[in-house]
Amino acid sequence: MERNFTEQELVRREKLKNIKQPYPEKYEINYSIKEASVLEDETTGVRVAGRIVLMRKMGKMSFLTIGDIEGRIQVSVKIDSIGEEAYQEFKENFDLGDFIGVEGEIFTTHTGEKTVRASSITFLGKALKPLPEKFHGLEDIEMIYRNRYVDLITNEESKNKFLLRSRLLWEIRSYLNQLGYVEIETPILNNKASGATAKPFVTHHNALDIDLYLRIAPETYLKRAVVGGFTKVFEIARCFRNEGMDASHLQDFTMIEGYGAYLNYEDNMKLLREMLQTIIKNLFGTLNVQIGDKVVDMSGEWEVITFRDLILRYSSIDIDVYSTKESLLNKIKEEKIDIDSDVPLENLGYGNLVDQLYKKVARPNVIGPLYMTSHPISLSPLARANDENPLLTDRFQLIINGAEIINAYSELVDPQEQERRLLQQAELKAQGDEEAMPMDYDYIEAMEYGMPPISGWGMGIDRLMQLLTNSENIKDCILFPLMKPVHKD
Repeated sequence: MERNFTEQELVRREKLKNIKQPYPEKYEINYSIKEASVLEDETTGVRVAGRIVLMRKMGKMSFLTIGDIEGRIQVSVKIDSIGEEAYQEFKENFDLGDFIGVEGEIFTTHTGEKTVRASSITFLGKALKPLPEKFHGLEDIEMIYRNRYVDLITNEESKNKFLLRSRLLWEIRSYLNQLGYVEIETPILNNKASGATAKPFVTHHNALDIDLYLRIAPETYLKRAVVGGFTKVFEIARCFRNEGMDASHLQDFTMIEGYGAYLNYEDNMKLLREMLQTIIKNLFGTLNVQIGDKVVDMSGEWEVITFRDLILRYSSIDIDVYSTKESLLNKIKEEKIDIDSDVPLENLGYGNLVDQLYKKVARPNVIGPLYMTSHPISLSPLARANDENPLLTDRFQLIINGAEIINAYSELVDPQEQERRLLQQAELKAQGDEEAMPMDYDYIEAMEYGMPPISGWGMGIDRLMQLLTNSENIKDCILFPLMKPVHKD
């Protein structure tokens, strides 16, 4: 395909021809830009490298700023310091966006800006496309998602957001490691789409000539690890669910799941509250999180309410009274509650129907933080039944500002009961409930080797980031979100 270049791009390609060594193998640095920006004045022999993000070319002296993901530093380039030939090459051929290496001495300007007085500059890489106008950067939201690399160059807020994401993951790993949790990896390609009730992505394995599923959750493999002897285990996992897309849902997302042997769900309610409070305090210095025009206080104990009572708080429907699919569906229609579901409501099992009702009438109204407990057993095929009421499970979800941040429960470890429930799920799937779980005899067999009491939890990293950064769209927290192609190759 023939490509058309702008006038600026053609000029930059011509400049590239004039540079003696346009793409050197490497450049030896001894300080990062962040480190150099805090060095004492008169520190000599400083070698840094980065992208030119600001530039003022003048007669015999020019100023530019180079930057990377962590910081920026000003560079002063004088003809007397680098030589006439090098200065002329710089003025004629270096552009905004190019990569350069700089060697020199640190000093502070009269305006208080830390600066490298260059004794030499080395061209390291040409930007054949110009950067967006420096004061605005990318403004079209679709272009930001498609060209995140340009957004990172020009937008300090985006840069800080993704550095925060890395710090968040480090804080989570650090906290769990201190508690004795071991991080492992589990398969992304699965024979069964198990671990959650969701519609999977299907792919084909050519060498084995079988259809496989992209994992919707790492749950059953993490529990296999517990069977094998791990007592505390977690994974930060990329997961895939072939469902709807909106401002708080993506089909491919990052979640963390953790499992602890000999624990119950109440232990994890305490663990996760303390973990999040510690991490948020470490990241922001406060437990007051700004969400839109509200401030959510994450400190202290968090409210605990049952699934039934939360629905009753925002509607007149008592799921203990309307305890069958038919009666609940009739009541929803009678109340004229308009539920937008990918699967026709008539095809959903009772548990998924209750879940759709809750998501419509209750969840959007929750500010939180709030722990919702006592989910119907048909909505929780992998959770342990409550000892006092076997129609409910020992499960909780953390809801903050209408978003489910954590899903957790005491695990079902009885293989015979697990087989019975998965057979029920398989029947629902056969009747058209695409979110029902399939039968998984391989997992049942693993359970038959014996499981201790276990409690597990899953937390969406992208959604937590959306919450903590007060972002309107979850794509704002994904470095490279999936987008439709704009042209065919």
